Amino acid sequence: MLMQSLRFLFDILIPQRCFLCGTPVPRDGGLCPVCWSRITFLGSPQCLRCGLPFELEIGPATLCGACISDPPGFHRARSVFRYDGASRDLVLGFKHGDRTGRAPLFARWMARAGADLLAGTDVIVPVPLHPLRLFLRRYNQSALLANALSRQTGIRCCPDALIRVRHTPTQGGFGRRGRRANLQGVIRARRPDAIAGRNVLLIDDVFTTGATVGECARALRAAGAGSVDVLTLARVVRAGQ
Repeated sequence: MLMQSLRFLFDILIPQRCFLCGTPVPRDGGLCPVCWSRITFLGSPQCLRCGLPFELEIGPATLCGACISDPPGFHRARSVFRYDGASRDLVLGFKHGDRTGRAPLFARWMARAGADLLAGTDVIVPVPLHPLRLFLRRYNQSALLANALSRQTGIRCCPDALIRVRHTPTQGGFGRRGRRANLQGVIRARRPDAIAGRNVLLIDDVFTTGATVGECARALRAAGAGSVDVLTLARVVRAGQ
């Protein structure tokens, strides 16, 4: 009762506010109803493999054209919401704006979006940052999400399972092929003992072309992972994709 009273008093003195517009919201609400309605949350119908959303329901085991012609290195991928004008500030505030306190709420959203993946997961692994970029940014947003998801699900997290062995330019200026070339041979397993024989859930903030998570998946499978699934907070969906 004392803790509930203190929390009630704290909410009055310092009310929680919407991550996007600043409107007061219930504790751990994250978004007000208006901003929530603008976010495009993803789910079925979608590609069984990469999670690309479909406009129409065409069967539960359907693959998109990209996964048929060029299968990704991971088994399945799922994302919480579409990365677009409505969600951009939500992601960038967390990734570059020191809004690290959002990680527990984002992890809860990810747990719902990736419930089918988590059911078979043995270990959670974040996409790594190069040490120089980690020093400059001061935190790895993917590791924050992975650790928060681990605490909520009880599944072990291994934040140092992968390492980037070479500093590369940011992926923003590259297309799909350029992103793959930029990352080739860059990511390696640092903790094969934590990976071998286990089903791994790889965590990242944004799924763009799949090049980064694909390279991570290849490194994990080379280290003996039983399977590799991918769960991200957001996903880029281009027109006509």
